[in-house]
Amino acid sequence: MTAWIRMLSDEEADDDLREALALARTPHGTVDNVMRVHSLRPNTLRGHVVLYRATLHDDANTLPMWIQECIASWVSILNDCPYALANHWANARHLIGDDARADRIEAALAARRPEDALEGRDLALMRYAEKLTLRPGDMERADVDALFAAGLDDGEVLEANQIVGYFNYVNRCLNGLGVTTEGDVVGYYAQS
Repeated sequence: MTAWIRMLSDEEADDDLREALALARTPHGTVDNVMRVHSLRPNTLRGHVVLYRATLHDDANTLPMWIQECIASWVSILNDCPYALANHWANARHLIGDDARADRIEAALAARRPEDALEGRDLALMRYAEKLTLRPGDMERADVDALFAAGLDDGEVLEANQIVGYFNYVNRCLNGLGVTTEGDVVGYYAQS
């Protein structure tokens, strides 16, 4: 586990931190560095876990999970955040379930040309995510209207907005503290 600040191990945890770490454990039984970096402040760890799960893993979300992970990956590319990209592109690839299609999408995103692999509502989501990430002060009603025109409903627009907002937050946390994937199990669907 590496970052530019100290992260407490399970063995160093007091009762409060042990409780917060239990909340953050992955299906693999580990605590990823993205969460462990909060170990000096268990309350921000708790808040982060709740926000993350509400944003990407809530049963009420109706955007397909693969596009949620593609949005997360796109924002992470735009912010040059290798940690989040490694994890969320692994998830997107798994959920896409077609290596050739995943390769096309990955190449298009890496080239910053999502239009080379996506269209319709999926491309509209990427355009919204790009503008909100790179030029948040330029957002206007027309940006949301474009999502409606592509067939998204109000709840799906909110979901997309929250994914973009969350990944802008977490990319800055990760990059600002030098958090790496060293010691992590990369990707939610990775074999442990």
